[in-house]
Amino acid sequence: MFLKKLSLLNYKNFDSKNIEFDSKINCFVGDNGVGKTNILDAIYHLSFGKSYFNPVSSQNIKHGTDFFVIEGLFQKEEREEKIICSLKRGNKKVIKRNGKAYERFADHIGLLPLVIISPADRDLILEGSDVRRKFIDGVISQSDKDYLQSLMNYNKILSQRNALLKYFAANHTFDKATLGVYNEQLHAYGSEIYNKRIQFLDIFIPIFKEQYKAITNNTEEVNLAYDSKLLHNDLSSLLEENLAKDRALQYTSVGIHKDDLSFSIKDYPIKKFGSQGQQKSFLIALKFAQFHFMQELAKTSPILILDDIFDKLDENRVSHIISLVNQENFGQIFVSDTHAERTEKVVKKIHQTYKIFKL
Repeated sequence: MFLKKLSLLNYKNFDSKNIEFDSKINCFVGDNGVGKTNILDAIYHLSFGKSYFNPVSSQNIKHGTDFFVIEGLFQKEEREEKIICSLKRGNKKVIKRNGKAYERFADHIGLLPLVIISPADRDLILEGSDVRRKFIDGVISQSDKDYLQSLMNYNKILSQRNALLKYFAANHTFDKATLGVYNEQLHAYGSEIYNKRIQFLDIFIPIFKEQYKAITNNTEEVNLAYDSKLLHNDLSSLLEENLAKDRALQYTSVGIHKDDLSFSIKDYPIKKFGSQGQQKSFLIALKFAQFHFMQELAKTSPILILDDIFDKLDENRVSHIISLVNQENFGQIFVSDTHAERTEKVVKKIHQTYKIFKL
């Protein structure tokens, strides 16, 4: 699978832009602020129906205009897929596949598998648990539509339960039977999500460790582990045990929406004890593990986006990445960099065709 053509209209800093890509390697070079990352983000947008860097859709419309349109022509196996993503201020976003609009955006997820590696990934280590849940949910959802639907259903019920807890507090009332209906539904969806996360990590963690070793060329012991209260009790019991707390807080304090991934190196949290280099290697290993996991399930190579990583990594790590992407199982790759000569030197080491776009 690869992206043949991209057209942008009023997207971020672009009035109009049309690009034809190489089926293997495509590099965008130029100074900071010229729009390299915006083009990569547009490609991400076509795959996920949203921006990677700015999820507030209206803020991706070019200043002074009322709409944006992103159009991509993909080659997938023996057929072409034309995807159009558009938004007009005040209206809902529209995603079309081969001329037909999706009724639910969720139906589009997984059609065009994609992995992005970006400096923004540092949030996976530095920020709160919601960022790490988003990562794990995003990987599973691209290959399991039932998981995505269960997640959406869970979040809907969770919102309704929280609204009910607020209603009880505001009106000095309480109805345990009504709350019990929400508890049952949360238990059903939450248990399914929890089990699929466990199954996913059983497969994912060994791939991750293998990738870390390949990137660092050493045997440093790293690990990631699933942190969930459901490891010790079922969700129905947890909701019952925390009822008084939930009523006081006016929101649901336990459930799969509170789960986390713990990242460690030599049994210590990498956030506190990992060097910058170790953290970068950890993140790249995570994303390469995501790539290989998705590739195996989808039976096709995801598009790989490398945003500004050559500027953030030392030459040793870059050379390891290049050796990994030089393998036959990689498909189309997009790269952004501020130095044209460095980029060309790097991609020439990869025995594949390439194009360099100077912005």
